Amino acid sequence: MERAVPGGRPVPPVVLALRRLPNPRLTGLGAGLFASATMLVLGVLDQLILDGSPLAFGLLFLPVSALTALWVRTADLVTAPISVPIAFAVGVVPISGGSGGFGGQAMAVVTALAVHAGWLYGGTLVAGLITCVRKVRDMGRRQRVVARAPQKVRRP
Repeated sequence: MERAVPGGRPVPPVVLALRRLPNPRLTGLGAGLFASATMLVLGVLDQLILDGSPLAFGLLFLPVSALTALWVRTADLVTAPISVPIAFAVGVVPISGGSGGFGGQAMAVVTALAVHAGWLYGGTLVAGLITCVRKVRDMGRRQRVVARAPQKVRRP
């Protein structure tokens, strides 16, 4: 069942289903906290259930990156591609497998970040692309609003 938008075009059912999903608007700090907390929880669950599977962790990182980029406010779009790699580093701590105190844990985290850099870059790319598309759409929307506004007449 497709509904028509005010322009007369039919809206696909997938778009209608996506519009029913939650659409929070997080601040830059909130988006970073959301991503970091989610990745930390996923890292702990991955360690407990899957014995620290990097594949599962990387696959779960991609949707978290997308949701972070989708849910951040328009004014804070630049923060999503910055906070997502930080969240990956926070989440990799439980699955890094370090031992021997702080130094051993730190070296395990650095090694895990180096070994799983592909997932890190992939999630950052996802967040960057989504924020770029959102920014371009916002700029187009602003131009249409300005074009529709009545022009003020200036007196010399």
